[in-house]
Amino acid sequence: MKAENIRNFCIIAHIDHGKSTLADRLLELTGSVRYEEKSKQVLDSMDLEKERGITIKLKAIRMKHKIDGLEYELNLIDTPGHVDFGYEVSRSLAACEGALLLVDASQGVQAQTIVNLEKARHEGLKILPVVNKIDLPSAEPEACAIQLIELGFKEEDIYYTSAKTGEGVDKLLSRIVTKIPAPESHLNEPSRALIFDSIYDDYRGVVAFVRVIDGSFKTNSKIKFIASKAVTKIVELGYLSPKEVLIDEITAGEVGFIATGLKQINEVRVGDTICLDGESPKAIPGYKEPIPVVYLSFYPEDTSKYLDLREAFERLSLNDAAFTFEPESIGSIGKGFRCGFLGLLHADIIKERVEREFDVDVVTTSPSVRYLLTTTSNEEIEIKSASEYPDVTYVKEVKEPWTQMSIYTPTNYMSAIMDLCKSRRAEYISTEQMDTTRMKIIYDIPLIEIIVDFYDKLKSISSGYASIDYKLTDYRKTEVSRMDILVAGEEIMPLSQLVQRHMSVAEGLRVVAKLKELIPRQQFKVSLQAAIGGKIIAREDISPMRKDVTGYLYGGDITRKMKLLEKQKKGKKRMKRFGSVDIPQDVFWKVMEK
Repeated sequence: MKAENIRNFCIIAHIDHGKSTLADRLLELTGSVRYEEKSKQVLDSMDLEKERGITIKLKAIRMKHKIDGLEYELNLIDTPGHVDFGYEVSRSLAACEGALLLVDASQGVQAQTIVNLEKARHEGLKILPVVNKIDLPSAEPEACAIQLIELGFKEEDIYYTSAKTGEGVDKLLSRIVTKIPAPESHLNEPSRALIFDSIYDDYRGVVAFVRVIDGSFKTNSKIKFIASKAVTKIVELGYLSPKEVLIDEITAGEVGFIATGLKQINEVRVGDTICLDGESPKAIPGYKEPIPVVYLSFYPEDTSKYLDLREAFERLSLNDAAFTFEPESIGSIGKGFRCGFLGLLHADIIKERVEREFDVDVVTTSPSVRYLLTTTSNEEIEIKSASEYPDVTYVKEVKEPWTQMSIYTPTNYMSAIMDLCKSRRAEYISTEQMDTTRMKIIYDIPLIEIIVDFYDKLKSISSGYASIDYKLTDYRKTEVSRMDILVAGEEIMPLSQLVQRHMSVAEGLRVVAKLKELIPRQQFKVSLQAAIGGKIIAREDISPMRKDVTGYLYGGDITRKMKLLEKQKKGKKRMKRFGSVDIPQDVFWKVMEK
């Protein structure tokens, strides 16, 4: 198709503002999905996406739409809205000329709305502001419009839709064609395509999702990857609509997929440039490499599945460049991997995908962040887990990452939110009144304080209305100690964590109390201890389960009863000597929740 009839656009919004539902309506109106076969959230095809009601992976779907007898090709790139998947959003923006900025009429402009808007403006995209969910009883479209005008939009450019009922979506569809610019066409230039996503297929090798910038690619053409230097022959060309459609050629301005036949996952990297073999055009400026902020170790529950776990991670890292992993070994558990993530939801999703898609049960350690440590010999090292922390006598100085966090909230929740921030070592910066009912509060806060359960706590105290965004700012000096956890006298390495020195006793008491709730009772008494440098700072005991061995006695001397209890005690002692405590898999995760 001619480039002037192509429109590449994405939908950007805060989590749960209706992106996937609007995408469904667009697919329905353009006839890409037949009415009888439509399902809710067509683009959220992953089971996890359907269960959690969130978009995790970006999708690129092609639709056909006719206006005044002319057929247009619309390429919609669906994006996630959660702060942990912001990197997926930046990738889809690079493949588009325009974006629909979606705002929930009942919630107004939220944190991720503004963050994604700034990214889209930075990329130079044409932005169409859309107020969605106007059918809700609590909708306030006029108030939303005022917020959008304050962000620099004109009143006449704002569209009002209900993705659920379909109201206003047909009008929006024609505006996408008239307002979003066509891609620049460079058909006669050397062929170049930008990889914005990729997946692994057992039969076709690595399948790269691309936006063709210049020239064209045909089936059986020999192609080269500029960064990885890999050369291969195109196995298949096609696009999603939303099912796969195979074609013979993909030209400048179009979005589609190239099945490469390559079996080496690391040869096809997101952000790389594909060109024809024999040509050597300039690489397309790729993406800014995301920096992981949260680290966890993953170990296979069954040690024989170590290689399966490695293969699972290789496949997942192929289309998730924000996920990193490196081999690690802890004596008591065996071999595993130290993994980096953009947030705890990101880690949770990877964990679930490993268990469901690759059938490998894993044990995870407590989450940690990257600390910068200076030793007494003035050597600077990075610490990503408590197990790497050296003997305290070699430590001269430790720095931890700090972030600047923006909280968007209705005014009446402000005091509860400020109390929460105060309890997490946050430093107040400023407050800004956004309109009559909403405020923006800015804090500096240590990263470790917000990665675990801050988001959940914030949502519960604000009835779900507050939202956050944060960015890493700098590293600041801190006093930390390594706290080890002993269960029945045995050190449990995955539960070790770095804690603030002045809060170590309180944290030790909290962790052992939490473990007492989480670890099931055994047949014998189990001691739970928190220790720093060999000194026990907190202890709890899990009392044993006891069978009533005296139940059948009736009357008689008390010594008969005592004799039976003593006999039971001896049996328990023997069990204790040989017994090891069963620790449920989710304990390592839940113990961090405050």
